[in-house]
Amino acid sequence: MYDPTIFENLKVAIENTVYDLDNIDQLIEVSGRKDLMDMAVMSRMLELSFHLKNQTQVEATIHLDAAIEDLAAEILEEEDLQTGCVLKVSFQLMVKDPDIKCMMINELLKDIWQPELAISQKVACYYPCEEGQAYENTVTILFPRKINEDQMEQLPEFIEHILISLERLNDLD
Repeated sequence: MYDPTIFENLKVAIENTVYDLDNIDQLIEVSGRKDLMDMAVMSRMLELSFHLKNQTQVEATIHLDAAIEDLAAEILEEEDLQTGCVLKVSFQLMVKDPDIKCMMINELLKDIWQPELAISQKVACYYPCEEGQAYENTVTILFPRKINEDQMEQLPEFIEHILISLERLNDLD
């Protein structure tokens, strides 16, 4: 009998929570979904993108990844290896004056999420960058350890943190 992997179980839980917020609660709109298997390295990846209903300025993307080492250790029931998935969330938005806004975004997100989480920002513009133009900012929060089914009950809180982040980032301007 088929026994779903940690990745499959987490993927279904994330999708159910997010799609309920879209279809039932109508708080968000799902704008993209990728469920990929990379055959070159035998890894799995889920990307689920959404934004708040009628607020398209900031988009969130949940990234869930499982490498071949994790999938193989789980299937082979390797007891001494910690199996799980890498989880991160990213936010895409446009910013003017990135020197000021990026610092504000960093502080805002550290206030919502755990202060010790790694927050990175990638700011880009189309060359030539002109003064006063808006820059593309991709803000990524990476969680320090792999997750598995033991963290399943924390997924609603995780999604709630994303919703709060979306609200606060939308109010930033």
